[in-house]
Amino acid sequence: MNNRQRWSLRNIILIALIAIFCGVIFWGAGFLYTGLTVMLTPLGMAPFANDILMGLWCLAGPLTGYLIRIPGSAFLGEFLGSAVEVFLGGQWGASAFISGIVQGFGSELGFTMTGYKRYNWGTLLLSCLTTTIVTYLWDWFRSGYNQYGLLMNLGLFATRFISTFVFGGVLTKLIANLLDRSQVMDN
Repeated sequence: MNNRQRWSLRNIILIALIAIFCGVIFWGAGFLYTGLTVMLTPLGMAPFANDILMGLWCLAGPLTGYLIRIPGSAFLGEFLGSAVEVFLGGQWGASAFISGIVQGFGSELGFTMTGYKRYNWGTLLLSCLTTTIVTYLWDWFRSGYNQYGLLMNLGLFATRFISTFVFGGVLTKLIANLLDRSQVMDN
């Protein structure tokens, strides 16, 4: 894959396909979230349902950013994925647009910090970290995480980072490696 590309119809179509695929996953994750919440509520751990699935909900950003390698592609992929979720009737309704903006910004920030010059494990790790921080700060205010104690917040943050790393880092790298081996991404 090229280190720097220009916007082309091929790139736009690829972003749209990733967004559609991930948007369906985001929509389906709503059902997983409901099930996890039901299971974790009696244990007093319901907030962990959100953080366990956060990496799944943030998959489109790192995937498009890593594959397309154009400034703005991570943000666009995540935002369009959230739009697909909204149009499929996701349980969060139009508020998923805001989540897509926050998650896309977090993912894009990691690629921005490398100047869009390096695409390796370090870049994916940085994107996962910035996604975790940005989305956690959002939930600090929106979801009332500021009301939890220090240990609960540390547990939630660690869970979110692990989830984001597994889906946004490891899964993204595996998909990119498969595409490289199949030469689908070659010009």
